[in-house]
Amino acid sequence: MNQSYFFVGIGGSGMMPLAMILAGRGATIAGSDRALDQSAVPAKFAALERLGVALFPQDGSGITSAEQIVVASAAIEPTVADIVAAERVGAQRLSRAELLSRLFNDSAMPIGVAGTSGKSTVTGMIGWILHACDREPTIMNGAVMKNFARPEAPFASALVGEGEVFVSEVDESDGSIALYDPRIAVLNNVSLDHKPLPELRALFGDFAAKAQKVVVNVGDPEAAALAATLGARRRSFAIEGDADLVASKLVPERYGIGFDLTADGVTDRVTLAVPGRHNVENALAALGAAIAAGVPRADAVAAIAGFAGLKRRFELVGEGDGVAVIDDFGHNPEKIAATLDTLHTFPGRLLLLFQPHGFGPLKVMRRELVAMFAQRLRGDDLLVLPDPVYHGGTTSREVTSADIVADLAMQGADARHIADRAAAAAHLVAQAMPGDRIVLMGARDDTLSLLAADMVAQLQQRSPA
Repeated sequence: MNQSYFFVGIGGSGMMPLAMILAGRGATIAGSDRALDQSAVPAKFAALERLGVALFPQDGSGITSAEQIVVASAAIEPTVADIVAAERVGAQRLSRAELLSRLFNDSAMPIGVAGTSGKSTVTGMIGWILHACDREPTIMNGAVMKNFARPEAPFASALVGEGEVFVSEVDESDGSIALYDPRIAVLNNVSLDHKPLPELRALFGDFAAKAQKVVVNVGDPEAAALAATLGARRRSFAIEGDADLVASKLVPERYGIGFDLTADGVTDRVTLAVPGRHNVENALAALGAAIAAGVPRADAVAAIAGFAGLKRRFELVGEGDGVAVIDDFGHNPEKIAATLDTLHTFPGRLLLLFQPHGFGPLKVMRRELVAMFAQRLRGDDLLVLPDPVYHGGTTSREVTSADIVADLAMQGADARHIADRAAAAAHLVAQAMPGDRIVLMGARDDTLSLLAADMVAQLQQRSPA
């Protein structure tokens, strides 16, 4: 692949793995990022440089030729200097989704993972199963896969393989799911996040209609309704339901879970190194996809036991003074509810820091978010909300973190608005007692992981000698 690409926002969770795949296939890659200019998460950009990626300030200086293909994420506004430079030199422009979908659609066996929640985990599980079974997949993920992370490559959100399979999560939030033509489609669930349900139903339905095989969660009402239209192409899964793959006899552990898998009249015991009922659903989706791709069921079951999980997906960062700190990607009602349900399976108070991932999503999810927290928070749990993620540009601020806290207060929940995130974290550390679990939740901000590590360090410093 003799082509030159320039990624604007190369450190983004959807941009970095795409750049890594292209670099691994021999393309010339350069890029910029406002986080690089702000000296945030330097280890990420050092990892890119080790892959041969040239990094530039986001001032237009890296875009000098019409031969470059300029790739920009949806968050990049047309006034950004790099975009202005691309227009000036006449460089071809592509969105992240346009470029990824071309690679995906050109592969011999594209496996697309869709759904409001669980996409990254299911993608990682499928990728790991196929890798462990010597299928040499290429994997495009939005999160770091622990199985592939190494000291010299800690940001392993992609894997470049020599096989015919290309596994990728696909995004409905911007409608770009419409660009993908999967051979095997996975649909985990359909719930409110960035778009209203009628629009989501159409997007997911059109996506599934393109596939030769569709692995679908009939335990989710919206996904089940779509599954009813698929006929023989459908491979269904559910927990304790009527499906092709059924999970039963769930045995939760603090950081894992076991269950019986029944498929085609055969029952196997499955053990996962990631916890929670939601991860049983994720595992069913991954096993169904791997089997649909030709992996023998027994081999898939054996392989998934070795799946180590993803960074920022119920990740135990550390412990100090008897307090555990967990970093989690939960940012919509369904994801957060799954995390809280998993944590409440075992004793201990929850101290939650939830950073909304934008003012727009907060407006869309307000009612459902408040209802979920009011239902899921227990009497001694504490929830703190700093202000939403904001990376610049124009955005409506009709609904704020303070509004969510006010709504929760009316329902008797213990929630507080502390605008500054560092101050919110310090408040939780000060409140924490042995046996508590501190949980950081949010998306679109890599520095949450750094904050979690800092909270662990603060707790360890106060531990008795």
